[in-house]
Amino acid sequence: MEDIYQHFREEEKFFIDQVADWLQKVEFQYSPYLTPFLNPREQYIVESMIGQHSDVKIEAFGGYEAAERKRLFLSPSYFEPSQDDFEIKIVEIRYPKKFAELSHGKILGTIMGAGIKRELIGDIISDGEEWQFFVDESILAYLYSSLTKIDNISVKLNEVPYTDIIIPKDSWEEKAVIVSSLRLDVVLANVFHVSRQKSKELIASNKVKINWRESLRPDVALGIHDVISIRQYGRIRLEAIEGKTKKEKIRLQLAVLDRNR
Repeated sequence: MEDIYQHFREEEKFFIDQVADWLQKVEFQYSPYLTPFLNPREQYIVESMIGQHSDVKIEAFGGYEAAERKRLFLSPSYFEPSQDDFEIKIVEIRYPKKFAELSHGKILGTIMGAGIKRELIGDIISDGEEWQFFVDESILAYLYSSLTKIDNISVKLNEVPYTDIIIPKDSWEEKAVIVSSLRLDVVLANVFHVSRQKSKELIASNKVKINWRESLRPDVALGIHDVISIRQYGRIRLEAIEGKTKKEKIRLQLAVLDRNR
């Protein structure tokens, strides 16, 4: 495993060990394995490791085509999963729209405050008024009984069919940038056109997360499929590292969700 660890971060070792266990189960027990919802970086790690397991096939689904958080179905190469095998349901939040406002943060905070793990919840999407989220079907009954209020707003949860998925308001923009390094503060400053000092201040004030975890270090080196969230600014997803320029700068392909546009 040491040769695998060296390609990833120290804090990713626990997840790498989990993935190795999943792959072993599929290989030696000849039975499929359905992962929880994984963020893009975790999906990338699984895809990187599966290259050493030619008898294991991987399929991904998050509930809709543009899903960010997805469940992976690992199976012997002969197995063809159906959509139902991913065990994902869509839940719509009914609330008094004329008198109240919901947000991604309020919804996720309430769900996790009810003791539900993040890995059981997929994307939370909105068209500006309606809100839906994707969920592991095994916790539907618990959700219905435990989530009756979000931030003191009375809500009712309803399962809806795939034909009723709303079209999310937020859209990602593909962007090519050239940076001097993969440091977190450098990439933030470049994408959102702020100074390095300002990007360091955002990081120091707990406004920046990498893969949904707070980061207080401006010198963290970003990796492929990392998702960086910056409160009040937006989000960045590192899609590819495309080599260097003649002046040794790094070419990046990003997806950017700019809240200030």
